[in-house]
Amino acid sequence: MLDKVVIANRGEIALRILRACHALGIRTVAVHSTVDRNLKHVAMADESVCIGPAPSSDSYLNMASLIAAAEVTDAQAIHPGYGFLSENADFAERVEQSGFIFIGPRAETIRLMGDKVEAIRAMKEAGVPCVPGSGGPLGDEAATNIEIARGIGYPVIVKAAGGGGGRGMRVVHTEAHLANAIATTKQEAKAAFGNDMVYMEKFLENPRHVEIQVLADGQGHAIHLGERDCSMQRRHQKVVEEAPAPGITADQRAAIGKVCVDACIRIGYRGAGTFEFLYENGHFYFIEMNTRIQVEHPVTEMITGVDLVREQLMIAAGHPLSLKQSDIHFEGHAIECRINAEDPDTFMPSPGLIQHFHAPGGPGVRVDSHIYEGYRVPPNYDSMIGKLIVHGADREQAICRMRVALSELVVDGIKTNIPLQQRILSDGGFQQGGQNIHYLEKRLAERKEKSLSIV
Repeated sequence: MLDKVVIANRGEIALRILRACHALGIRTVAVHSTVDRNLKHVAMADESVCIGPAPSSDSYLNMASLIAAAEVTDAQAIHPGYGFLSENADFAERVEQSGFIFIGPRAETIRLMGDKVEAIRAMKEAGVPCVPGSGGPLGDEAATNIEIARGIGYPVIVKAAGGGGGRGMRVVHTEAHLANAIATTKQEAKAAFGNDMVYMEKFLENPRHVEIQVLADGQGHAIHLGERDCSMQRRHQKVVEEAPAPGITADQRAAIGKVCVDACIRIGYRGAGTFEFLYENGHFYFIEMNTRIQVEHPVTEMITGVDLVREQLMIAAGHPLSLKQSDIHFEGHAIECRINAEDPDTFMPSPGLIQHFHAPGGPGVRVDSHIYEGYRVPPNYDSMIGKLIVHGADREQAICRMRVALSELVVDGIKTNIPLQQRILSDGGFQQGGQNIHYLEKRLAERKEKSLSIV
């Protein structure tokens, strides 16, 4: 087993990793910026190291500082969590070259999946269903690009090969706008990702976002842990996630899960990962693979009973996968609401002092959060301050438990999106299930228009 792990992250995921480490008897090193010295996991860790000032570029994105923290504390491994450097192949490579274990996939795997064009090509070769598209990067020949778009059929979407998180993409409905869309996306991609390579896909107009969780040991063994529905999104950012996905049958789950498992074995995948799909009219279309633990991993844990972070640590320590596919059973339904420090109507960030905090409880309720009464939410990082997760015997009970839990959750002193989550859980369309990725934004637009007409 690993002896000591550097947790190269902050907030709720850092606390989640720390708890998994301590449950396995692994000592922990918490790294933190100057504004994060009062984080809960910093106080609970065996050791802590300040890695720089508040800006993430000078702290949590500073590779040299993170590796130095491992060196001075004699740690064995570094867990990147999610975000920051978790999917940075250069960081994974530098960690390994410095003599430490990177708790995640090998650098070459991260690099492959980080290049969307190459990832799609690799997935096609592995038999994973993909969205009809250009099959490679777009060139500068306008006539060729027009021919590709005609072959795919409008609308199409132009995407940056190095993009992610909803950035670096543009939908094109007519041929007249294609050339400008490609040129603009290339410029944006170059500025944002340092890579102006773009590709083209069919734009699915009413898809759902359904993803498959996998675990693989890099030794020829892999399993899937079912699917999650993450279709409740705003500006391509997930707001509510649930497992299993409404309307997905056991046969569909087994079929697409096996495809993902086979792909993991083919590419020699190691660790936890997620295959993200657009799902429309009964068909799955691969869009990308996330080579890290996901924000929404708790809903999978709730319905399978598998501790995904523990499995990450075991795999990183060199243990073969202890679970077989036949060991995975799905029980009940789980829902996760992301709790953000932001105005529930304008979505403006709301940093500041938390004056009162009360976490909900009861059967099937889980709170993953680093906040506490007296904690000051800094303005420097992502606005998510926690996740509220519930489990029920079925989806109806899970929705009921989430509504009760949201009513009990108290975070005073700052604004939060709790009222938004309450509206979503009470929405008839959400309660029905199976809504597409555009549903929430349409409902928000309708609400805004209605409030303006009243004024």
